[in-house]
Amino acid sequence: MEKNDFLNMIEEAETIAITGHVRPDGDCVGSTIGLYNYIISNYDKEVQVYLEEFSKDFLFLHDADKVLHTVSGQVYDLCIAVDCGDAERQGSFLPIFEHAKHTMCVDHHISNQGFGEVFFVDTEACSAAEALYKRMEQEKINKYTAEALYMGIVHDTGVFKHSNTTKRAMQIAGDLIEKGANPAFIIDETFYKKTFVQNLLLGTALTKAKQFADGKIICTVLTAEDFEKTGASKIDTDGIVDQLRITEGTETAVFIYQTDTDEYKVSLRSNYIVNVSAIACKHGGGGHVRASGY
Repeated sequence: MEKNDFLNMIEEAETIAITGHVRPDGDCVGSTIGLYNYIISNYDKEVQVYLEEFSKDFLFLHDADKVLHTVSGQVYDLCIAVDCGDAERQGSFLPIFEHAKHTMCVDHHISNQGFGEVFFVDTEACSAAEALYKRMEQEKINKYTAEALYMGIVHDTGVFKHSNTTKRAMQIAGDLIEKGANPAFIIDETFYKKTFVQNLLLGTALTKAKQFADGKIICTVLTAEDFEKTGASKIDTDGIVDQLRITEGTETAVFIYQTDTDEYKVSLRSNYIVNVSAIACKHGGGGHVRASGY
């Protein structure tokens, strides 16, 4: 689809819902709120973002406090699923997508086979934020949209150090800085800064870590008891798998944490060789070649 098809669907809708994936990370929050700000600043539309609870560090984004965390029964003219590798990744907000009069998907995951009435899956984009930026009219991106999209790029590239960091991603980041994004604040406050509880959880994860395959694989598991002891929540797990990944000699990092009585979330990261997306897809998940989960 051409960029105008993306804009035309927005222009033709009066009410728009924006959804992201379960356990929203920096790219998910940044891209959905960035799209929200882009629409409300350029169109006279009724727009609502639906996401699960996310880190309070992201609340500096304009209108992030307006995001709804519970399902609404409203039927929208258009629902846009952002940063979701498949429809089910929307979790409890999937009915909003299914009941909408028209649907759209904007994503960048290589495992995404495409879903919705129209879909834009840009596997060359470093993030959903970059995929959205390419569809927007750049001259209409204001400071609020720029801040959100920049945060999305920062988080999915690991502050421009992951293998998905490209010349194009750096150029887009530079343009977003010119439009008002503050790199020092966004990087320090939303990526590097950790609460005491997050550090306790990270410490527990590192203490329980084990190595396999002569140190090429590192794995750790956090149970419900670990969360209870540290006073942490699932939101506080952000960054743990990447800390495992940078252990000397590591090719693949596996981070497993309990989410329910008999349910665990598995996050996979690799450095140079392993296609963790293929592993995740075989277990009903998906993601990137170097960063995936199920």
